[in-house]
Amino acid sequence: MTDPRIITYRKAVSAMRNGQFGQSVLIDGKDDVGQLGLELAALEQFLRNKFNEISILVSITEKINTGLLLDDVLNHVFDSFRPIIPYHRIGVSLLEEKNTILRARWAKSDAVHIKITKGYSARMQGSSLQRVLGTEKPRILNDLDAYLRDHPYSESTQLIVEEGMKSSLTCPLIAMGNPIGFIFFSSMEKNTYKDLHIELFLQIAGQLSTILEKSRLYQQLFELNQLKNKFLGIAAHDLRNPIGTVMGFLKLFKDGFFGEFPEKPQKIIQMMYGTCEYMIELVSDLLDVTAIESGQLSMERKNVNLTEFLQECYSADSVLALGKSIELKLDADLSLPTISFDPRRIREVLDNLISNAIKFSHPRTVITIRARVVDNEVHIAVADEGQGIPEKEQPKVFDAFSKVSVRPTAGEKSTGLGLAIAKRMVEAHHGRIWIESEVGKGTTVTFSLPFPH
Repeated sequence: MTDPRIITYRKAVSAMRNGQFGQSVLIDGKDDVGQLGLELAALEQFLRNKFNEISILVSITEKINTGLLLDDVLNHVFDSFRPIIPYHRIGVSLLEEKNTILRARWAKSDAVHIKITKGYSARMQGSSLQRVLGTEKPRILNDLDAYLRDHPYSESTQLIVEEGMKSSLTCPLIAMGNPIGFIFFSSMEKNTYKDLHIELFLQIAGQLSTILEKSRLYQQLFELNQLKNKFLGIAAHDLRNPIGTVMGFLKLFKDGFFGEFPEKPQKIIQMMYGTCEYMIELVSDLLDVTAIESGQLSMERKNVNLTEFLQECYSADSVLALGKSIELKLDADLSLPTISFDPRRIREVLDNLISNAIKFSHPRTVITIRARVVDNEVHIAVADEGQGIPEKEQPKVFDAFSKVSVRPTAGEKSTGLGLAIAKRMVEAHHGRIWIESEVGKGTTVTFSLPFPH
């Protein structure tokens, strides 16, 4: 007859194989079968702990891997790993200058004062960390006070001890076979890392290495892009003044301030003036783009009477439309509310939409500005009777520098930035913008401005 304990053990093993723990095991150490039960219960507890560790680790690393900026990833590391690793401080330092310099990139601590912060650096040559990097194994120091007495010239150990740390675990970070730095776990208690399994830390360091390298490269690209935006903004700003000066003189020539010119020179002056107008428009668009991309788009919200605002826009832009024999109409609800927005930015949005409609419309057609209250939004649309945009090209019209196959009807120039800028400015007001177009019938671009009831 089969011992009933064996049947229980078989069920427990089958459950563990399926990741199910906590099965009751008959423990009776009086005979060999009972001893087997004791060993099985110990194995069940060990596997349960390992399973929980791995589950937590996988969950955390998956969440961390969705981060992009290095600081965000590391902050999440500090907040998330406590269930499986004891620490009061985590620091990350990265190798620079062909692995000769180790520079602190990030640190977070429960201590009141952090002594080793971003930017702290040390040479690798002859250091104990160089030996750690050579072994690619974690280093455990369970008594930092004792280590400092044996190594009194270790400045980094001195600073960590001053923070209140008593023990540490250092893991080298290896990404794609190449060393990239170290992650330091520190505790305010001695012997914190005495009985921990090194394999767990190697696993953590291995997963973090690739994530951190990805985040570091992304952050470098982000910072370079910010620098590019800064220089582009400076360049565009510095170009505006000399172009404006040239434009001013050309206007004087064009308006006959210096006397009348023969027809041919007059046409050349007119062409030069038009080119300067386009350059000023391009510079202004570049300034807007750099401000938007760098997150420095200034917003000055005011309570604006929408009816009066649209009337002002209509009056100003009617002159531009008439210059091309196009009629501009205003069709707005009489009950438009007073809402809060930046009038300068929304005026720029409307000017972009109207100037686009004029560029791509034929003479003796109509462009209509419409405004309606829809639920808790105001929808403002600019509709033309122009050429329309092919359906397959419509999704890209709000992309920067994008241009469609449709061409301006009078050879006007376009930067390809107007709709992209309009989209970002509308979104900065928590609104939406969309396009409806049919080839041969015209285009309508609509944007929304939300307002509270």
